[in-house]
Amino acid sequence: MMRKKRRASVEKGEGTTTTTKAKKSCSTGRQPKEVAVPEEINQSVFGEFVREAGVTLKNDGTSNEIAVDQVVFQKRIQQQLQKSPRYPGILQEFMTGLEAYIENPDRFRSCLLPCVPRLSDRDSSSVSSFQESLLRMLLGNEMLQTFIITTLLEKVPEFMLEGSVLDLLVLFILHSTNANQSRRGAERVLKLKVRTGLLQEALLQKTFRDFSQVMRGYFPSILALAQSLLRSPDPCVVPFGGHMYRHSFTAFDPYCQQEVVGSLVTHVCSGVGGEVDTALDLLCALVVEKPSEMALYAVFVKGILDYMDNLTPQQIRKLFHPLSKLAFGQQQQGSHIQDDMHIVIRKQLSSTVPKYKRIGIIGAVMIVGSMGALRPEGKDSQDGSLSQETLRQVTALLELVKSSSGSSPEAAALYYDELANLLWSSALDPQVQEMIGTSVLDDFQDDFVVDLGPDITGSFPLPAHVMYNLDEEESQGCIAINLLPLLAKETQNKGEQQTQTSKSPKQVSPLCLSPFFRLLRLCEEKQHQGDLDEIDALLGCPMILTNLDVVEKVESLSKAQRELFCSLLFHTINWFREVVNAFCKQKETEMKMKVMTRLQNITYLQTLLERALAATPGYVPPVSNFDGESADGIAQSFTVPVTKAKKNGAGRKRKAPGKNSLEGSSQSEEAAEADETQQEQPEKEKEKEIRPGVSLTAYRPFFRELDLEVLGVLECGLLSRSLLDSELHTKVREDVLLGPGELVFLLEDMLCKLEFSLTAATARRAPFLKARADKSIGFSHLQQKSSKDITSYCVHLLPALCTHLENCHNRFQAVMSENHGVVDGPATDVQEHQFMSSAYQLLLQVLNTTFSWSGFSQPGQRNLLKKALGVLAGRLKEGGPDLTLEQLVKYSFDYLLNFRSTMPSLSTALSLSQLLSTVAEKRGNPAAYREQTASLARHFLSQVWVTASGEKERGHKFNEALHTVLSLYLEHVDDVLKTVEEIAGKGIPELLNASKEENSASWPTLNRQTFLVFYKVMMAELEKAARKIPAGNMSDSSETQSEKLLTWNLAVRDFHILVNLVKVFDSRPVLNVCLKYGRLFLESFLKLGMPLLDYSFKRHKEDVQSLLKTFQLSTRQLHHMCGHSKIHQDTSLTNHVPALKKSLELFVYRVKAMLMLNNCQEAFWMGNLKNRNLKGEEILSQRSQGSDDDEDDDEEEENQRLPPQQEESEDEDQESD
Repeated sequence: MMRKKRRASVEKGEGTTTTTKAKKSCSTGRQPKEVAVPEEINQSVFGEFVREAGVTLKNDGTSNEIAVDQVVFQKRIQQQLQKSPRYPGILQEFMTGLEAYIENPDRFRSCLLPCVPRLSDRDSSSVSSFQESLLRMLLGNEMLQTFIITTLLEKVPEFMLEGSVLDLLVLFILHSTNANQSRRGAERVLKLKVRTGLLQEALLQKTFRDFSQVMRGYFPSILALAQSLLRSPDPCVVPFGGHMYRHSFTAFDPYCQQEVVGSLVTHVCSGVGGEVDTALDLLCALVVEKPSEMALYAVFVKGILDYMDNLTPQQIRKLFHPLSKLAFGQQQQGSHIQDDMHIVIRKQLSSTVPKYKRIGIIGAVMIVGSMGALRPEGKDSQDGSLSQETLRQVTALLELVKSSSGSSPEAAALYYDELANLLWSSALDPQVQEMIGTSVLDDFQDDFVVDLGPDITGSFPLPAHVMYNLDEEESQGCIAINLLPLLAKETQNKGEQQTQTSKSPKQVSPLCLSPFFRLLRLCEEKQHQGDLDEIDALLGCPMILTNLDVVEKVESLSKAQRELFCSLLFHTINWFREVVNAFCKQKETEMKMKVMTRLQNITYLQTLLERALAATPGYVPPVSNFDGESADGIAQSFTVPVTKAKKNGAGRKRKAPGKNSLEGSSQSEEAAEADETQQEQPEKEKEKEIRPGVSLTAYRPFFRELDLEVLGVLECGLLSRSLLDSELHTKVREDVLLGPGELVFLLEDMLCKLEFSLTAATARRAPFLKARADKSIGFSHLQQKSSKDITSYCVHLLPALCTHLENCHNRFQAVMSENHGVVDGPATDVQEHQFMSSAYQLLLQVLNTTFSWSGFSQPGQRNLLKKALGVLAGRLKEGGPDLTLEQLVKYSFDYLLNFRSTMPSLSTALSLSQLLSTVAEKRGNPAAYREQTASLARHFLSQVWVTASGEKERGHKFNEALHTVLSLYLEHVDDVLKTVEEIAGKGIPELLNASKEENSASWPTLNRQTFLVFYKVMMAELEKAARKIPAGNMSDSSETQSEKLLTWNLAVRDFHILVNLVKVFDSRPVLNVCLKYGRLFLESFLKLGMPLLDYSFKRHKEDVQSLLKTFQLSTRQLHHMCGHSKIHQDTSLTNHVPALKKSLELFVYRVKAMLMLNNCQEAFWMGNLKNRNLKGEEILSQRSQGSDDDEDDDEEEENQRLPPQQEESEDEDQESD
């Protein structure tokens, strides 16, 4: 379109000789390049003016030659244009010649390169001066600027089909002009081309390498574009902005380097999460790549230390990484900031405010990492080891941190965690590693491990009991984790804190148990190359707890005992989680079996914890992730979940996370109210038999983080109850198998990790004077991995995930055969059925989140995407490496489609539908799977969904899933209007004729409890379909008008059916939906339908008459609903009334205008339409009721001025006479 428009402008001027010549040059411009510039180009206005102004054009891709200064050249061009007798038409002639000239890529390249002094003038004083490119000099002319900008913005998309250096140069030239249109256009095109993969980092690197002098001239534009990309909420373009910063620093002079660092520092201080992280990553990368250059600007980076209040712990680590490398690294180029760093660290460590002490601990450990880093031979000493002075400084700093954190269990635990993180992520000098690990094992044993005797001495609030010993045969001389005594002592000491002073002896806190063990484990791994033989007894050793049967009588315990019991469970679970972290990578079968047992212990303890928390309202758990908010901060921000009885009589112990990404989760509050009324009766009968419990989802910040490597346990097979029965529980299997509960536990954790790291969140600034909720708590280790690394690990696990998916499918297929073809009929084992159902849904959600990763859209990740799809396709067809991407998508889609027959719940069916849509998008043409997607959704809507106990699914979650599946169906069917008519005209009458608990025969998911969901989706999709009907035009043929009228007739008929349903279903939520979408449909009709009636009235009078009569019935019903809303004074309904009445009134006068336009005004008359309720009964006026309500008085005055109740009543019978 844009090219055609430009050529049209060329043809417009064919009357002149110069334009005709320009047209010839346009055709010759596409020929192979020649030695000399074609004469017709030289004879065009463009060629003639440029040559006379002092520039010799080249057409071989080399720089044009200039004989004068660029200012002189620009003045000459200005004078030539203004003094031409053909001015201002000469401007178009000049542009026509320029367009024809740059059609050839080599000539275009010459115009983009800086001009060079003419060969004959090499002895002149201007030889060494830098000259701008021809295009940039022409852009400096105000008369030509707009024309050139428009031309270049048209040409960039043409040339950028493959992407080249010229494209980037054009964009920088456009952005460097002062015109806002040019800047915005360049920025828009750049983002578009980066997003689609046409501009990549390799091209940017080549541009900086080959044209560094040219790029230097555009540095302000490069900096501005880099800032814009880094601040973009689109994650696809942010990395390119980082590349622009990095290459600018590498290629340009110190002034530009200083500007780059200053800009990155500004990004860090902005407070926007993604922007801060990217800028800190760039600073770290620059310090690694260019340490000497970055040392010059260390003071700028150090300035960020004044803004650390707004940084997260992970960002503080990233900040101290470049600073400590510069100040204390191997070369110490930034040694001039060492004193300042020491001062900051000591100040933070001595603070009594937990937040600042936390910053001091993190910073000090990062400095230790830089000072004690492993050094190559010849650095800092002859043999590559640290000097004694450096080792002394490291030791002194660690002692300072240890002494500063000793009085606070939270600070000590953070210190252990940070040291462990340093060992995990860095390569330290062996002397430093040995120094850290020297006393760790002895200290851990002294603090937390005791030898078991025949009796446990001491008096505790709960009776002591030894639990969870996996080494029963070694019970003689066994050790145990001394948890209950330590926890009881700490609880006792809390009441004495007022009298405690800083001189009191060190207290061992159970808060430090898990962090200290993590440090111990990593020390052992580093010293023994991953061998944990020295501490493997801790995997199976028992714990001193209490008898867990106390949970049966937890309500009878005192508040202090209940809270102690809850804390005991939290500490035990966190200990086991850290033990699983430590030993999950061990290969011996015995160790793997013990790890699996510890996972079983965790899942069982979580069920006890749910019940204990339900009986302990107001309880705040002990902190377990110490790099987030302090204990007090978490206590203030933590909201105790409301205790609810578990429903459906299932006693479900764990459910899939409530925040699964169901579209349509923003159901209206009236839908929730409807759910409550729907479920009141059946649930009341069962409440007495249901054990109360709470969901642990809200308590996630209080559990230790599981390492990503723990998910490797998913590669074990699945242990089903039928397998156990066949083995008679006696045979010891050599294979290590996962139980259903443990499978669900690991999948829940995996989904949380993927949603946190792979799901792009929109960058938002924190509200003024309002603290942000730290959603990164519990993901510290995960944050140190890139999204690509995480996705790669998920792809590595895909075969195991597919195996588990197939196991779930087979499990429910077996249930179908047992229940005569019903997949979710009454099951023999309700608990296992629920675990498998949760696992099924979680597996589909994990796959969907993995394939939804935005990085797959980047060209560099194409191989990883093909590898992932190849795993799915390979389950169906061999030969993965040889298949194209399109074939991989097809076979992956077909493989996943096979699972549709065994969906245990509608939520699981929705997850499958979303996964299929995500996979279909990878082909680049998701419309190819439109019919299959609609067919699948229709299949799910045609099922009666029941729970494991045999009852129909219901409730808010079910309605959310139904809303999304129905929306998905209507979005993918060929004809939305016919489908809506089918549901409203057939399905709902079936429902009305059925008994109270029955469903519609043709739509089994449609019943009285789900009617609101169907109604809302149909209204929304009908309104959306109406907006897509093309507006009528005067130039439309009679046939086209007839087709559009037919479409509108169908839409209006559907609307009429839906609006009339409020007479039967007159609940407030239904009325709310009707009022909201009724107004939107009416507005669409006024905007798109009425112009069609204007132009088609005379040709299709009967069709227009029928349409208006049907629509009039609907508008009258809407008016009655307005009256009903006001008489009941329902705020949620009356909020819609003013806007709706305004649209109804506009409709009246719009119809009148249409009739007048067609000379049929006599067919229109208006009268006062009486206020009626939903049943059509007249509502008595306010005056007759003797009321003096101010609102209705206002309405009456308005009625006298411009009656909103007045409505058209076209007497079409009279008109047709």
